[in-house]
Amino acid sequence: MKRRSLLKAATALPFALALPSNLAWAAPARRARVRPGDPGWPSAAAWDELKRDVGGRLVKLDAPFARCAAGADSSACATALARLKNGFDVGDQPNFTHTSGWLDAWSSQPSAYAVAARTTADVVAAVDFARAHNLRLVVKGGGHSYQGTSDAPDSLLVWTRHMNDVRVDPAFVVHNCGAAPQPAVMLGAGAMWIDAYDAVTTRAGRYVQGGGCTTVGVAGLVQSGGFGSFSKRYGTAAAGLLEAEVVTADGQVRIANACTNPDLFWALKGGGGGSVGIVTRLTLRTRELPAMFGAVLCKVRAADDAAFRALLGKLVEFYATALFNPHWGEQISLHGDNTVDVSMVFQDLDEAGAARTWAPLLDWLRAQSGYTFEKPFQVLALPARHMWDAAFFREHAPGFMVADPRPGAPAHHVIWKGDTEQEGWFIHGYKSAWLPASLLDAPRRASLATALFQASRHWSVGLHFNKGLAGAPAEAIAAARDTATNPAVTDAFALAIIAGGDGPHFPGMPGDAVDAPRGRTRAQAIARAMDALLAVAPGAGSYVSESDYFQQDWQTAFWGANYPRLARVKQKYDPDGLFFVRHGVGSEAWTDDGFTRLAT
Repeated sequence: MKRRSLLKAATALPFALALPSNLAWAAPARRARVRPGDPGWPSAAAWDELKRDVGGRLVKLDAPFARCAAGADSSACATALARLKNGFDVGDQPNFTHTSGWLDAWSSQPSAYAVAARTTADVVAAVDFARAHNLRLVVKGGGHSYQGTSDAPDSLLVWTRHMNDVRVDPAFVVHNCGAAPQPAVMLGAGAMWIDAYDAVTTRAGRYVQGGGCTTVGVAGLVQSGGFGSFSKRYGTAAAGLLEAEVVTADGQVRIANACTNPDLFWALKGGGGGSVGIVTRLTLRTRELPAMFGAVLCKVRAADDAAFRALLGKLVEFYATALFNPHWGEQISLHGDNTVDVSMVFQDLDEAGAARTWAPLLDWLRAQSGYTFEKPFQVLALPARHMWDAAFFREHAPGFMVADPRPGAPAHHVIWKGDTEQEGWFIHGYKSAWLPASLLDAPRRASLATALFQASRHWSVGLHFNKGLAGAPAEAIAAARDTATNPAVTDAFALAIIAGGDGPHFPGMPGDAVDAPRGRTRAQAIARAMDALLAVAPGAGSYVSESDYFQQDWQTAFWGANYPRLARVKQKYDPDGLFFVRHGVGSEAWTDDGFTRLAT
């Protein structure tokens, strides 16, 4: 850990020197935050006072499998293990995270205490307490962070899960901005996307741009930029933010929109969660709902490497000429066993229209001798209003979505079946890169296809077309450019993701031993695969929420030319660095654990 901290400081120095002088991080009088056992750690009486201030909603946390490891409580151990089968249950626990760790990087360890906030006043009390006692502060809503930002040992957690109210407003007026009323949805910071979709789409017949996984938190996704299945049509979730309520480091409750605290508002739109304040409420734009949503599914196997190369060349050409438009999103995965797995979605087309789009590729495949369908070609479509309608899926397509089975669970709490496999997963390696649309130009398609083939020899490659905005409508592009997200996203046709991991490995969990040599071998293969792809996309940016924990040039990779502006906002609203996220804005001023400020 110390070696990584030194490397981090060394690699950040040239970047820091390149920033304007007014961005130098102000060094506070106290250089180290306190931990349990330190002289400055709050007394029992101080914690009791905080508990009174938050209406009793202060919780002392233990590791999820602490009793299991001690062998003293087999029922508690069984309960903790059972939770890993239900993402909603995992999210309802302040000491759990949806990712259990990352090899040689971090391991899920809960905070010392959590404020289970239900009101903005609870958040203010927690922020004031952390500032007064020099505590490490952590914020968790959904708890899906791959980077381990949802928990930290010896810290105080502000847990917003219970701030989950949702209200659709057909005529929202942005505060003090002179804007006309517009359709919107107001959400508490703890709301999940399934809560938003149920209220906006299933019940109100509108659309809100959000995330693909239904258990992901709304606030965290918006602050990271935010992509969903239909981002190629509607842009990023961050671009749809109209207004936010934020608690800043001084304990003030601020409204942030295009006219009030506009710099803070801009930073919240893709600048990364937990860096400049704690969002307690968001208002997002809603839109007209298209008539239909749908999906295209199939898996094709090539007979040999030569046939696979040819298939990749054809796929690149087909995407560039037929799918590179707002109708199509989601992904195509390329595997080392010479298979291509298609899991695409579409909007504003019917089944017949979608089938006609794919007919040229199918005709080509069927005319060759080297290809077989391991999964048959399917086109599925449904009225868009039913896309997240739990009752509709239970009746017409059981098995596609999995409901929260707990007694009394909200009827709309469902998750896509494929997403259930990720609960508690442990990461070996994870890399992403935005691929520029220029690679789809006819003269460069062969080079792209070759790079994809070479990458697939090392590891599977996922091309997430909805996570690159090139090909989207001009309005979506312009809105994304007015966010803090790396501008590279507007010129990218896809986000390439190359990643792998294992099942859960929480500390103390039965069978939690990590096969480190195997994991490191897999991580090296993932790195080689990305290196092959970056040969045709050197310097490609990376999506902050789906990126490498060990990213060296993270400021540029995550935010590009926007980082200096983000740094100024951080300095203005949080000069002492109360809010810390590793590889978040301003984190180069701190050690990796967020406890010690580096010399300036």
